[in-house]
Amino acid sequence: MTGKWITHSQFDELFINDTPLLDLRAPSEFKKGAFSTAVNYPLMTDDERAKVGTCYKHHGQKAAIELGHALVSGETKKRRVNVWKDFFSAQPKAVIYCFRGGLRSEIVQQWLIDENIQRPRVKGGYKALRQHLIQRTEELVSQFHWIVVSGRTGCQKTEFIKEKAHSIDLEGLAHHRGSAFGRFPEPQPTQIDFENQLAIELIKLKAQGATTLFIEDEGSHIGSVSVPECLRLATQKAERYRIESTVEQRVEVIYQEYVVEAEKRYSTRAQFENYLLDSLARTRKRLGDLRFRQLRDTLQQALSSNSKELHKQWIKGLLVDYYDPMYDYQMKKR
Repeated sequence: MTGKWITHSQFDELFINDTPLLDLRAPSEFKKGAFSTAVNYPLMTDDERAKVGTCYKHHGQKAAIELGHALVSGETKKRRVNVWKDFFSAQPKAVIYCFRGGLRSEIVQQWLIDENIQRPRVKGGYKALRQHLIQRTEELVSQFHWIVVSGRTGCQKTEFIKEKAHSIDLEGLAHHRGSAFGRFPEPQPTQIDFENQLAIELIKLKAQGATTLFIEDEGSHIGSVSVPECLRLATQKAERYRIESTVEQRVEVIYQEYVVEAEKRYSTRAQFENYLLDSLARTRKRLGDLRFRQLRDTLQQALSSNSKELHKQWIKGLLVDYYDPMYDYQMKKR
């Protein structure tokens, strides 16, 4: 992509091609939401941006621009320009954006031209890209034929849809397995990041010629993130299939997932044990105090003895007394 601008008609292409993006916004802006191919090398720090904003409020645009140039000048400017130069040396096809595609990206674009680097900036900036992805999600959700895969916990629904040529792994995008034991050591994405990545996946699948998408049956929330309303409504009306497995098969799957694989993700044994005990505590209200204490005692014995059979005992109790009744209730509603 060449020229001065990346316009709205090129936005899909940006995401389909995983185009590297130079995000010039302040770090606090970037943390609220960005894109997976974006790198944040800001024009101004949060503190510098706050000073410029205060100046603008009290003294107007001209004074704010002058202050911005004063704050990012001399050695400070040189260091930041060098960072951008190194970035474009490694990513020569990258493009530039700030929040609205205005002064910040215009300044950096000119400073780069002064260094013989000519790269386009996104017209409308991050705000325009974000609005584009929201709009594309609403458009594309209605264009696919959805097949919803349901089943009790431990039926390996996620593994099933991943084997399909075209599918959306919501739990993967949310970085959460969608259950009391679903969290990972790393934090979930922000709501905005989750929505952005979902939209990008839909755009890419459409570009690949997909017409039918498999998706796992999910609620309105996956951990701390919400499923967009348009997708939730579309999948409520969709074709549905259910995977069946025996309790014994499911217990083995959950043992591998909650115990064997989960322990590998934690740097210490104490962190892993806290993960299991804290996750089980989330089921207390629905299980009731007596059943919860029984399962917790079995879990603690399993951890102290490292017994696979004891782990399977509390897992089976969790499936039969917690997950299965919840699944049956949800299926009756549908």
